[in-house]
Amino acid sequence: MAGNDMGVFGVTAREEELYRHFLRNPGTPADDVHLLLGTDPDEAAGSLERLRDLGLLQPSGTDGLVTPVDPERALARLTDRRLNELHEELRRVTRARHVIDGLRAEAAARNGAAAGIEQLEGLADIRNRIDDLAFFAREEILAVETYPRLSAENIARSRPLDLRCLRRGVRIRNVVVRRALEDGPTAAYLRELTAHGAEIRVTSETAERMLVYDRSTALVPLDPQNTARGALLAHKSGLVTNIIALFEKIWDAAEDLAEVLRPGRPVAESELTERERRVLTFMCTGGKDEAGARELAVSVRTYRRYVAELLQALGANSRAQAALLARERGWI
Repeated sequence: MAGNDMGVFGVTAREEELYRHFLRNPGTPADDVHLLLGTDPDEAAGSLERLRDLGLLQPSGTDGLVTPVDPERALARLTDRRLNELHEELRRVTRARHVIDGLRAEAAARNGAAAGIEQLEGLADIRNRIDDLAFFAREEILAVETYPRLSAENIARSRPLDLRCLRRGVRIRNVVVRRALEDGPTAAYLRELTAHGAEIRVTSETAERMLVYDRSTALVPLDPQNTARGALLAHKSGLVTNIIALFEKIWDAAEDLAEVLRPGRPVAESELTERERRVLTFMCTGGKDEAGARELAVSVRTYRRYVAELLQALGANSRAQAALLARERGWI
């Protein structure tokens, strides 16, 4: 019997052998198939019917002959069929979230944990659970993050999870702190997420940190300043409802990322970052860029980029105008 190269499409080795025979001998009568297979006529008839259902064979007139469908057309149809089957299987798997929650609830009860609440210990356990929750999310992920920047490792780890969720149609709403936008790679990654459909808002400051999946599971750190200390995972409880209410309050008070990054956007004194204050102060002294760069411990090129960003934020056309606006507003 030949190999089963077509097994990936759901075709058995015997069915593949029969299809290949008809490709080589398109005039074989259907009544002779059982002789070819060495089986009884009923079994042979079943194999023929199966190949017809798969779109690999088709009747040829009324003379009892069967002809094979062109391989390119047949395999294209099988590919679509198999992809649809895999998609449906994936949907069934993602609907199994309740099974995992139920099993974990039993384990928590055995360990004496409060109903609907788990305590996770260590970054590895937290990250593994986040991977799990993101994979099974079907509708929405809510997040409030307090990180001042994302490392290259963080971005490399988060990107496939976030983009996979967005491709599946999961809505992502994320609130970040304003100082995170001062880091180039972090700001670029946030822009990338919005380009793929994520909704991101910016808040000046928040001590809260949370993740909520499908409005049924919430993850909060034991210590927002040190996530390595562990986290609490709440399932379908009043605590989740309260966490969602807190998120919505923070979300409503935050600004859209695109608006915050818009060139020429007017700013208030309270919105200036520490870096912007230092750059503005040095600009107003009339010092050279080289001295300003040394003051901030950055390259001259980076310092000039900071100046350009500040001019755009103030809506000023020159450094002199920026200094004048800052003095008029009482910032310096």
